[in-house]
Amino acid sequence: MTSTTLTQRGRAASAARNLVRVAKPGLLPGLLLLVLFFLYPLAEMIRISFADPQLGLQNYSWFFSSEVNVAVTLRTFWTAFAVALICLLIAYPYAYVMSTAGPRLRTILLAVVLTPLWTSLMVRTLAWIVLLQDSGIINDALEALHVGRVPLIRTTTGVIIGMSQMLLPFMVLPLYSVMSKIDPKYLQAAAALGARPLTAFFKVYLPMTKAGVFAGSLTVFVLGLGFYIIPALLGSPRNTMLSALIQQQVGGLLQWGRGSAMGVILLVSTILVLAICLRLTKGVRLGNVGGA
Repeated sequence: MTSTTLTQRGRAASAARNLVRVAKPGLLPGLLLLVLFFLYPLAEMIRISFADPQLGLQNYSWFFSSEVNVAVTLRTFWTAFAVALICLLIAYPYAYVMSTAGPRLRTILLAVVLTPLWTSLMVRTLAWIVLLQDSGIINDALEALHVGRVPLIRTTTGVIIGMSQMLLPFMVLPLYSVMSKIDPKYLQAAAALGARPLTAFFKVYLPMTKAGVFAGSLTVFVLGLGFYIIPALLGSPRNTMLSALIQQQVGGLLQWGRGSAMGVILLVSTILVLAICLRLTKGVRLGNVGGA
């Protein structure tokens, strides 16, 4: 039995080494693209943040000495967090229905999620302007229900609504990927042992979907930090996010040093948040159901 196991492991190791040897030439184009279009621009951004207009920390000193910059940074992270939370609350039951539905309904639900990704971001944003404006369909419906018209355009609420709709697929798909692998017999066993539905959900089902929750939440959060078009069109100067300030410094004022410093600060802040999240979720392996 032991010799058979060792033989199988030896064959697997040999196959892995052969695969690596075959794949090495194929990795070169990808590595070249990574260096040219990610690592080099990143290194250049860091260099400019310290060297423009002269070598030193003046760009970082300018950033942290401005209350506006700090407030916009905090607003950016808060908005991204709010969007991730809203997407999670909407995507979780939707992904659950997808995972338990029949093939035909599952295909329809998946198409509903993926269809917005096939539409231009600008077109979808302009559609939200039509829907959220004071004379739009949403406010007309609220007035018909005697709720009254609510300001949705040029507000933080409008920005969060637009961003949530855009990023919802990136929450649904990781959740569905995890939920589709969960055997329904776990919940049946919990019910057979006398567990109530809510108890079975929180004690059995929810822990098994933690991998999808964390993967989707981190993806939506990181993508939300860099959004530019939606906050610019659905928001107002009071809802400015860090991406707009970076564009203003680089494209409007030609302050490449300051813009690069803001980019570096956003990058470092994002990495710190991700490191904290990964530390808190140390027991969850994002590739496995339930972190097993």
